[in-house]
Amino acid sequence: MTPAIFGIAGPTLSHDERAFFKDSDPAGYILFGRNCIDPEQLRALTDDLRGLHGRERLIVSIDQEGGRVARMKPPEWRRYPAGEAFAELYQVAPASAIEAARANAEAMGRELAECGVTVNFHAPFDVRRPETVDAIGDRALGGEPMQVAALGRAILDGLGEAGVVGCLKHMPGHGRATLDTHYDLPTVTADADALEADIEPFRTLAAHPLGMSAHIIYEAWDGDAPATLSPRVIEDVIRGRIGFDGLLLTDDIDMQALSGAIPDRAERALAAGCDVVLNCWARLDEMTAIAARCPAMTAKAAERLEQVHAAMGEPSEGQATDGLLAKRDALLGLVPERAG
Repeated sequence: MTPAIFGIAGPTLSHDERAFFKDSDPAGYILFGRNCIDPEQLRALTDDLRGLHGRERLIVSIDQEGGRVARMKPPEWRRYPAGEAFAELYQVAPASAIEAARANAEAMGRELAECGVTVNFHAPFDVRRPETVDAIGDRALGGEPMQVAALGRAILDGLGEAGVVGCLKHMPGHGRATLDTHYDLPTVTADADALEADIEPFRTLAAHPLGMSAHIIYEAWDGDAPATLSPRVIEDVIRGRIGFDGLLLTDDIDMQALSGAIPDRAERALAAGCDVVLNCWARLDEMTAIAARCPAMTAKAAERLEQVHAAMGEPSEGQATDGLLAKRDALLGLVPERAG
């Protein structure tokens, strides 16, 4: 199995993609707006992917957080609020915010599951600070570690009720970055003691089976390489101080925070200790090079992948999506400026 999650160019598989994916057997796939036309088309695509590999348990992933990070958009799918809405409610009524976040995530997960999506790269466990880059911004669940952990746990639980696996991102924390990793490589200069607050939400949820690394340099831990490419950060911080032993994905290796050819980035991330590389742009030549140059998935990574597969399932018997969203809206209405 190729230790990669690959993108797809359009709403259906091309002949060349089908042949390549069949041969390379990647760990999974990631969907973007270009792949999401309507529920019927999307379900046909995800069924096609599972049929290609002959297995029901397969990572078919997406970034569906709500707010500006939404690949499945209205009018075909519902609109969901960004994390900031639940962070604001937490300041008024913490228990209500937790339930609102859980109900919202379960409703979202049920939509995803209906379309055959099994993994959602949600939620960001990044602790927001005054200097946090806008690329995180209103996606964050708050500026206090306990609050971020509580709301993040609720999101993971809600997705899980729908049979969808959520993700801890971006380890070991994106909140101190002042540059957007899509375009630049940020450097965090805070000392190790200060960074304890950043890793605390991840430590609280370290038993979750799926996480994602950050393309950020943390001078306190490794001043030369971003976390994704740093054996020290992965082994000492993510696996060690955080205690995460789940499947560790890179953030998208196409992002400009990383340098060098895309296959080189993939090799370096796997050598540093990431289990799987995330390659989103669906460029067949780059995907082919990754599959050719990267080693097969390690036995330990395969064990971790099976834990992700085991967490996938059928939606539980529970409240219908409309009822979940009505509950969410009623709770969000407790914030005065959101009422009505």
